[in-house]
Amino acid sequence: MTITDLCLELNNWFQTSIVLGDFQIKNGSIDLDYMKQGQYFRIVGSVFNDGVYQYPVTDLQDESFDGAIWPMAVPTAVIDLLAEINEWTNKYGDKLDSPYQSESFGGYSYTKSSSENSTSWKGHFKTQLNRWRKIRP
Repeated sequence: MTITDLCLELNNWFQTSIVLGDFQIKNGSIDLDYMKQGQYFRIVGSVFNDGVYQYPVTDLQDESFDGAIWPMAVPTAVIDLLAEINEWTNKYGDKLDSPYQSESFGGYSYTKSSSENSTSWKGHFKTQLNRWRKIRP
């Protein structure tokens, strides 16, 4: 999962402002003199690069677009939560993706719980996610 995916799930982009204009991405980079080293930002209105990135970025697809840049102030706790979610998903993802509710063979067995808390990362991390979630209008 990416920071873009997490912000979308939370409906929270942690934006500090929205800068509208014509933007140029050249040689994989975009020059944003108002951004700080390591700061996250969102590109909106691009054909190829919509999403969240960390400044400076060097792997964007070259293009010119009329859109917006959203400088962001993502709390360290949210970045840490993303790492926890990815670690948990890497550990339990295979079992969760299985179409079977239970399996047993060669001394190995498991049964999926019917509770959402144990069957998805969204359920497992619900309490932590809710802290940062914004209600959709």
